[in-house]
Amino acid sequence: MTKKSVIIIGSGIGGLTAGNLLAKKGHKVTMFESHSAPGGYTAGFFKKGFYFESGTLSFEAFPSIFKAMEDIGVQDKISFVRQHGRWVSQDFDCTPHSYQDFKDMLYGAYPSEKYKLDRYFFELDQMYDAASLSRGKVIPYLYTGLAFLRSMISFAASGRKFMKIFKQYADVTITEFNARFFDRESKIYRLMNIGYPDMAAWIAGSAMATIFDDLWTVRDGMQAWANVLVDNFKESGGQLKLNSYVDKILTENGTAVGVLSKNVTYKADYIISASDYKKTFLQLLDDKSLVPAELREKIEKAPVSAAFFTVYLGLNISNDELKRYMKVPNVTYLSEKSDANMHNPDDEDFFKKTSFSLYSPSMMNPELAPSGKSSLMLQAMSPSGWMQNWGSADKDRYAKLKEQVKRTLIKRAEAIIPNLNAFVEYEDAATPLTYERYTHNTNGASSAWSWNPRKKFFANTMGVNIDTPIRNLYIGSCWANQIGGVPGAIMAAYMCSKKIK
Repeated sequence: MTKKSVIIIGSGIGGLTAGNLLAKKGHKVTMFESHSAPGGYTAGFFKKGFYFESGTLSFEAFPSIFKAMEDIGVQDKISFVRQHGRWVSQDFDCTPHSYQDFKDMLYGAYPSEKYKLDRYFFELDQMYDAASLSRGKVIPYLYTGLAFLRSMISFAASGRKFMKIFKQYADVTITEFNARFFDRESKIYRLMNIGYPDMAAWIAGSAMATIFDDLWTVRDGMQAWANVLVDNFKESGGQLKLNSYVDKILTENGTAVGVLSKNVTYKADYIISASDYKKTFLQLLDDKSLVPAELREKIEKAPVSAAFFTVYLGLNISNDELKRYMKVPNVTYLSEKSDANMHNPDDEDFFKKTSFSLYSPSMMNPELAPSGKSSLMLQAMSPSGWMQNWGSADKDRYAKLKEQVKRTLIKRAEAIIPNLNAFVEYEDAATPLTYERYTHNTNGASSAWSWNPRKKFFANTMGVNIDTPIRNLYIGSCWANQIGGVPGAIMAAYMCSKKIK
């Protein structure tokens, strides 16, 4: 094998995985990260002694994640732990540990809706059962040679039922699916529209299988995971350049040959963009004409997944006291209000009505807060471009809106933690614009492209698309997959590693 020089743009989970795999193979790998710390969306930070996650709170596909870490050689350095969340609404308060617990919760809360729930779960059960067939299996993309073929055969055998479900609901949104069973004005209809707005209905079964059978996090925080991967990357000969935004991807004769960062040119045999797909081709590429006009227009118009507003709180109460209120580290507060519309960016009262979540890193690990204190995050999805995109670059308006939403969510969280505001010792917040500034994801997108089946960027929702119109330029992030996520990023990383021999 001839040693190649590889540049990776971005140090999220995709970039870090690709970097480790390629460095382990003996290639010369340099990773550029615009932020002062690695991790991208799978990162975190300490403020005043309190740790908070930057973006990602959990992930699925644990067999694949574990295999990836084992391949890299760091599996014994990361403490992965299961998550089970508490679900709260005006009609129920439960911590279901299984899909059946979830069903029992709804039947118990809405006995008069039994007939409708029976019909609903008749369909959802099939989705859940089909999605569960792949439980415990490693995604085939993480294998090579005969192991890849065996894995593909195994997935194909267990995936026939899933593909039947997928084809049946491939173009149906979750809202349309739920409307088949529940009156659109009913509380239960609004409560069941969980997940991303108008996501594909087939994802519902996978979501249930993930939430109740395969939801994981990192006990020491996502940043600890990123740090372990960085340390291993450096030990394998890789170089990480922090605070190093890539200004241009350089090309010659239709081939990627290097990058420009801080007015310095870095040459390479291959470039992996482990960052935002849109910015890669619409901003970073030095010669935009290399992207066919039709594709360029498609990239420009393609919608992305929703972003979040997050409140970070350091509390002057202990984890034990916080646990009396929270019960578990992860709580979802569901709103059944009919006028909380994710598609209305002009509703200034949106955050007073929408569902939101509470998550405490320090309840997962007491070392993530000062002794006798605790940390808490409040999160809600934000409509795209809310309130003229958070004030249309008016700094005073932006600050006012940010503070307004922060106060709203703190006040609403007092339904779970009475008198929460009195416990706050440290507070801050991140808007979708904050996420875009730190991760460079378009509109602060939390999971690559839109999950709406009618607004797909890739024709094959299940595929991994690392190839680009530019030779030797690959996509090595979650943006290579329609619905992204940590598994999508790792699949892309493996495929990039296979390409560069």
